Amino acid sequence: MMSTSVSAERSETRSVRSRHTAEGAAFSIIMALSFSHFLNDMMQSLVPALYPMLKGAYGLSFAQIGLITLVTQVTSSLLQPAVGLFADHRPQPYSLAIGMGATLVGLILLASAGSYTMLVVAAALVGVGSAVFHPEASRVARMASGGRRGLAQSLFQVGGNVGSALGPILAAFIVIPKGQSSIAWFSSAALLAMIVLFNVGNWYRKERAVPVRSGRKYSVERPLLSRRKIAWSVAILMALVFSKSFYTSSLNSYYTFYLISKFGVSLENAQFYLFAFLAAVAVGTLIGGPVGDRIGRKYVLWGSIVGVLPFTLVLPYAGLFWTGILTVLIGLILASASSAIIVYALELVPGRIGTVAGLFFGLSFGMAGVGAAALGRLADATSIDYVYQVCAFLPLIGLLTVFLPNLGRPTLRAGASRSPG
Repeated sequence: MMSTSVSAERSETRSVRSRHTAEGAAFSIIMALSFSHFLNDMMQSLVPALYPMLKGAYGLSFAQIGLITLVTQVTSSLLQPAVGLFADHRPQPYSLAIGMGATLVGLILLASAGSYTMLVVAAALVGVGSAVFHPEASRVARMASGGRRGLAQSLFQVGGNVGSALGPILAAFIVIPKGQSSIAWFSSAALLAMIVLFNVGNWYRKERAVPVRSGRKYSVERPLLSRRKIAWSVAILMALVFSKSFYTSSLNSYYTFYLISKFGVSLENAQFYLFAFLAAVAVGTLIGGPVGDRIGRKYVLWGSIVGVLPFTLVLPYAGLFWTGILTVLIGLILASASSAIIVYALELVPGRIGTVAGLFFGLSFGMAGVGAAALGRLADATSIDYVYQVCAFLPLIGLLTVFLPNLGRPTLRAGASRSPG
């Protein structure tokens, strides 16, 4: 009897160690994806950070600058749902590394472009790389989440946010002083990301080779929803993405111009203000996921998109000091909805990870691109100040959150099986 008890205890210990090892390996995959997202978005953020330099060098209008953003974002947004749909049916473990190769080529072209047309082509290639990366990376992050889907999505997204925040600093210290050709130096970051993602692809391929694994799984208890209710909920989430992306685009693309025009700030100092905003976005993204795991995604959406309204209304009338403070608060609060929207959508439509992730990431990028182009034309016709007076009311769209169903909070369910993807 004693030997049986000892044997059972040893077996349980080995099982616990095995589970901890697996969880550690999965967490390393999430961090690898976050690091790759960091490199990907750092390279992408170089493009808008260079707008003031490109505007002077090529004699571009605000509308032409907006078109560069539109091409990057729309290329990405149109391809992402298609890539996600294809991956739902035929997942490709090494597509992440291949997509990063498109970004590498886009950077080299951007560094050597001698005309506005070549700038647009380079921007399109960067968009293609992003389109391939985001849907499949979201799938792998969800596979490795161990049920903590909000945390996994936040860690994945925050890598991109930190990269986006670092881009303007690198532009200020490296690209702007040394010129457009120095962008080619960042191709080494794309190569590093390709190596990391190749290893992620190896893990992904092995996980797919094991169709079912016993263990525990987090699930979301929610009432059964009709197709019509799901469709309306997805439409509301898209409206929230529109609101969030349009406002964020106004700061990503034109914040430096706003500071230079209204307060006479130098280009280098304006990049630091942009960095502060983007860093706040990264922190907000990291906070939003775990909070959503604990209290539910809908409450995070309420606090984020509606809660930012007072600050956006005050921003156009603030001085330089308070402009810096307000944009940091706006970035922090608005970004907390990022992972909540994605995870909420995935819980509404389970089993379609690539399609849903591609749709929402693509919509986010597409709306940002459309927003940049539209706001650029508005700035040409009126002024940069007027752009922020109009955008101040965009968070009112967040009131649609009241019509979203309450999906509840994640709960731990024992004895469930896991299927990859």
